[in-house]
Amino acid sequence: MSSLNYRLRAKKSEDNAPALREVRARKAIEVAPAVQALTPYIAVTSQAAIEARPNGETTFKLDWNESTIAPSPRVHEAILAHLSSHRDLNWYPQLGSTDLVDALQKYTGVSGEHILATNGSDDALQLICNTYLSEGDKVVAPVPTYNHFLVFAESRGADITRVCADTAFTSNIEGIRDAMSQDTRILYLVSPNNPTGVVLDPKDVEALCQDYPETLIILDEAYFEFSQVTGMPLVREYPNLIVTRTFSKAFGLASLRVGYLAADPRIIEGLSRIYNPKSVNALGQVAAVAALSDLDYLNDFLAEVRASKELLREFFASKNADAQITPANFVVVRVDNLPETLRALEARGVYVRDRSGYPGLKDCLRMSVGTVEQTEKLIERLAEVF
Repeated sequence: MSSLNYRLRAKKSEDNAPALREVRARKAIEVAPAVQALTPYIAVTSQAAIEARPNGETTFKLDWNESTIAPSPRVHEAILAHLSSHRDLNWYPQLGSTDLVDALQKYTGVSGEHILATNGSDDALQLICNTYLSEGDKVVAPVPTYNHFLVFAESRGADITRVCADTAFTSNIEGIRDAMSQDTRILYLVSPNNPTGVVLDPKDVEALCQDYPETLIILDEAYFEFSQVTGMPLVREYPNLIVTRTFSKAFGLASLRVGYLAADPRIIEGLSRIYNPKSVNALGQVAAVAALSDLDYLNDFLAEVRASKELLREFFASKNADAQITPANFVVVRVDNLPETLRALEARGVYVRDRSGYPGLKDCLRMSVGTVEQTEKLIERLAEVF
């Protein structure tokens, strides 16, 4: 009996009552060899735990580096206007996200022929890997880094060289160069880096573009808005550079999954061969355009995050804690007893991310940063633990 599955089918009878048809179990279709070696991603998020807590209790969701406040009111207004218009949800979204690309031209300072809108920056990274990587291609990535890219590259059968530094909180340009060769297919850089917050000097990025013209260099700027350090202008000069960004962090649109990449038009043409022009949903497009129309709101939030990081700097210094106050929207703290610290924080409604499994981050947690008001309340909880 254990080797049998059952499906419903209609009986050939007057009442057409369903009957079980015996189907002998078959061997599952195997995944591609490169994917076979991967482990399924187990998402660990605090959402369910927060929803299970008593109504009205103040909690702090600081585990996924999302914005801690809602997006600009213009976003809500634009979505409601779209839903009440004649453009029904049964239609596909605007192909190629042309309105969004137009808005991004002004925001990024590069022309539309350099820009491709994507379903979050994860979609951009996967699109790049699917377009440019084949079995055995060499990829270099300094670690710790954003692991999703590594998964996308490994799924293509790429040979990845992970570059470790003596300390996780340095850019390690020398180590990156030591790992590079003229046949390196892709170099993956993140600035500010997740999970360390390290920011790369655009001059170092430019030098890499110059010295390795046959290597596709990806500069992941998911946290650019917080650091305001960018390599975006370089895409006009170097045909081997791609910059990726997202609306999931500073703009507060994580649930709508909107991102984009910028590159030489020849790169855009190559990506477009497998790019799905309807990959960004209609509400995501509308929301992103509205968010870009209210940069005052964005800048106010960025100022709040900067001020909050100073409050956290003072707090952790007063506790002699080993804390890295990064240029991004998160801090990294090394603690003596990480499991106990995490339990104590969660008991107080504070949800952070365990990053101890990353190279160089033993006993470290990562904590998102929000507004000053939120941070002042957060510090009251932290003071009970640190």
